[in-house]
Amino acid sequence: MKIPFLNFKVQHDLLREELFNSFQQVYDSNWYIMGKHLTVFEAEYASFNQVDHTIGVSNGLDALYLSLKALGIGEGDEVIVPSNTYIATALAVSYTGATPVFAEPNPQTYNISPENIVKAITSKTKAIMPVHLYGQACEMEAIMDIAKALRLFVVEDNAQGHGATFKGRMTGSFGHLNGVSFYPGKNLGALGDAGAITTNDAQLVEKVKCLRNYGSKVKYINEEIGHNMRLDELQAAFLSVKLKYLMPFTSQRQQIAEWYNRELSGVGDIVLPHVHTEASHVYHLYVIRTAHRDKLQQYLNDNGIGTLIHYPIPPHLQKAYANLGHVKGDFPIAEELADTSLSIPMWPGMTEEEVKIVTHTISRFFNEK
Repeated sequence: MKIPFLNFKVQHDLLREELFNSFQQVYDSNWYIMGKHLTVFEAEYASFNQVDHTIGVSNGLDALYLSLKALGIGEGDEVIVPSNTYIATALAVSYTGATPVFAEPNPQTYNISPENIVKAITSKTKAIMPVHLYGQACEMEAIMDIAKALRLFVVEDNAQGHGATFKGRMTGSFGHLNGVSFYPGKNLGALGDAGAITTNDAQLVEKVKCLRNYGSKVKYINEEIGHNMRLDELQAAFLSVKLKYLMPFTSQRQQIAEWYNRELSGVGDIVLPHVHTEASHVYHLYVIRTAHRDKLQQYLNDNGIGTLIHYPIPPHLQKAYANLGHVKGDFPIAEELADTSLSIPMWPGMTEEEVKIVTHTISRFFNEK
């Protein structure tokens, strides 16, 4: 049996009729941008995420960029980001003209360490951008305490953490503005690029809404240099359908993770995901670590099992950020994670039998080794 890294079939078969009906509604409305489907989804997601406001935007990267821009962050400023994040987090900072400053993660949870945030702060620091990596909530209480004490902004990168909590409070509800991605592979995924910003600050809502729509609040009257970064009606309608199923699908992901934890415990040198005692994990990704990562990945591929590496090159070693002058060894935790991490199959509807095929193949690799 071949097992792909990600399989949409189970959830899309279940939602097919509802998704097609939502398409027909948008098609027949003859209104495709900034209409009622966007307004409805924004209200639904705000309620789900336990915030006052959601603003639909074009994708997750644009959500982060618009959040920073709305907070007035720009040239000469610094924003602290994790050293082991996807490059989009750093790119959002660069788009504003500010400089991303990397801070190492907790080596157990892989989320940015509050202690290392403090070490990275300078007189130029204006914001902290924690990433709820792989679906586990960051230590948001400590991060918010640091920000409050030093009068810094917090922008959560909630691309992978839909529905995760820290001390019972939803990710995406702590920061001043928070970016969400609805890329198709996310836990809540559109059928194309899509994103949103969440906040409890009504004044910032008006700023973001203006920036996402050409700098305009009233048609043809432009208050500032804005952007075309709107969430379209069709994706909003699809997301309204899928939002209803997010938590049941999340429960399935958590069950799959329990199966993996049981079957892989004590196998080889594998390090399993560690969950902070006060955080929850929604398992956007199930990531194991091993010193034999590359050979294991090849073995799984040869046996029909899909995997990915999140992420093979840390941002500070990417050519795009050569101008920052970092060299190998500057962020050893991020570099070790890049060398040893492997994401194995995870999707709603994955069966216990499929999990056992994956785990037995991994066990066989280590036994043969």
